[in-house]
Amino acid sequence: MKKTILALSALVVVAVSPALAQEHSHETPQPPRLKWSFAGPFGKYDPAQLQRGFKIYKEVCANCHSLNLLSFRNLADAGGPGFSAAQAEALASDYKVKDGPNDAGEMFERAGRLADRFPAPFANDQAARAANGGALPPDMSVLAKARTYERGFPWFIFDIFTQYQEQGPDYIAAVLRGYAEKPKDMTMPAGMNYNTYFPGHAIGMPAPLQDGQVTFDDGSPTTIEQYAKDVSAFLMWTAEPHLTARKRLGLQVMIFLLVLSGLLYFTKKKVWHDVKGHV
Repeated sequence: MKKTILALSALVVVAVSPALAQEHSHETPQPPRLKWSFAGPFGKYDPAQLQRGFKIYKEVCANCHSLNLLSFRNLADAGGPGFSAAQAEALASDYKVKDGPNDAGEMFERAGRLADRFPAPFANDQAARAANGGALPPDMSVLAKARTYERGFPWFIFDIFTQYQEQGPDYIAAVLRGYAEKPKDMTMPAGMNYNTYFPGHAIGMPAPLQDGQVTFDDGSPTTIEQYAKDVSAFLMWTAEPHLTARKRLGLQVMIFLLVLSGLLYFTKKKVWHDVKGHV
């Protein structure tokens, strides 16, 4: 009886092990941690990088992805890409915005203004799905905050002290660089593309970036790695445009609390010193 049980157990192990090995080989790795100018308590955005990222979004990503929460005037805000108001207005005028109705009750198109938000590439979600094989390209306004991953123990403890909050841009940059040939033992759904860092590895978006696709005026490398990092930084800014001001305010609050703690300490010593002398 024992021999029979051992034999059956061996058969189960032999049958299950290949499936477990295949499943393990297709696990999604963690995105590599990159260095960002806005990392840490004293970090801030690099305006040149944000301008490059905006150019990539405008020439590549805007064909499918919207920025519904971003206005043209935000491009000239302090702590952002560093465009002047005139430059932001000129960029806005390159876009066509639907407005109206006019006196005849008809909708019309006009050049964009600073107060306008970035127009979406599709009229509605149904049109977006129809143009992308049924997949809905997500809005990119807060994508860098919406996309994250679990770093696990003990890293999440260190993150509390280092104030690590760059999971979103790390993930986006990894996905943009993660397109590859699928493993031979993996079956991909029709119309999907293999991506190393996308959960499940099957992503509907084809590889959007190619070397030399976008040129930069500042002479930065025109590589997929550079594109991925620059556009990820830009999307981090769209998701948290007041990051620099928030960190500055946090530092001021910490200094205030330290000074207040010192004053309270010496006040306590002065008060209780007099009381102790009369006991």
